[in-house]
Amino acid sequence: MFGRKIMLLPILIVVLCTSCGKEFAYYETSGEVFKTSFHIKYNYSRLLNEEIEEYLSMVNMSLNPFNMESVIYKVNNNIPVEVDDMFIEVFNKAMEVSEIFGGTYDITSAPLINLWGFGFSKMDSVSKEVIDSLKEFVGYSKVHLDGRKIVKEDQRLQINASSIAKGYACDVVARMFDSLGISDYMVEIGGEINAKGKNNKGVCWRIEIPKPFDNRKGQVNERMEVVELCNRSIATSGNYRNYYIRNGKKYAHTINPLTGYPFQSNILSASVIAGDCMTADAFATAFMTMDLDKALDIARQIKGLGFIFIYSDEDGNLCEVKSI
Repeated sequence: MFGRKIMLLPILIVVLCTSCGKEFAYYETSGEVFKTSFHIKYNYSRLLNEEIEEYLSMVNMSLNPFNMESVIYKVNNNIPVEVDDMFIEVFNKAMEVSEIFGGTYDITSAPLINLWGFGFSKMDSVSKEVIDSLKEFVGYSKVHLDGRKIVKEDQRLQINASSIAKGYACDVVARMFDSLGISDYMVEIGGEINAKGKNNKGVCWRIEIPKPFDNRKGQVNERMEVVELCNRSIATSGNYRNYYIRNGKKYAHTINPLTGYPFQSNILSASVIAGDCMTADAFATAFMTMDLDKALDIARQIKGLGFIFIYSDEDGNLCEVKSI
């Protein structure tokens, strides 16, 4: 998800009002960051491209594992570094979610995911011996924060925040808007969204949840659900583009970091609504590591958490269960 390129393309949407000598308008800024696209809309008196780029660059310098100057790169390569506030905030949230999910969500599990390859393209070369060797240093309980120092049980352990950093970046930009008194905005980075107030039509921001399908067949995106967001965040995780069918039922592929092997889940898409996008992002990823019944059990225990789970029933039909 990460990259060094940050491209901003401003678009003026519509002028709404004039007050205190300032002309307010809805602006839209789009571009690329973290190897994904972003779209940001806000109601303000001027363009904020420089400010947006500055804050996205700060996230990049903290959490981009491919940037040799970043905090996380130095942590992963055992270069002495004091971690910054952004790293601490994301690390603590990831540890919190890992505890809730008993380790099936784990930001140290990238070596296992890379072993199997995208879409399990390397599965023929995977062996129990290799999995066991990686599990020696994979595990959220094998790393902790001591002040501003990361302490690892094994120096081979590495941290990858890709399952939470996009949501966090949305929150960082949203906080900047809040500090400027902006009360209407929508920050979307790679599909994760932090929204506040209303859009240029005067209603809550409307967010579409796509219908799961096998994208390899060239089918057109279909809308499964529409969520209205006012002062909340949403994140969606789904690996249904790589699902497989067994006995007429669809399953999603997810690596279980506790076993090192793929887990078969009937959840094809998990959308989570929360007060901040970092939380929504992490939980959406975590719910994909389990079956529907267990996901529902956890989701219903978390106060203030909304969800939409799209899953495959016993007959292979697409179904959904939600609480929003």
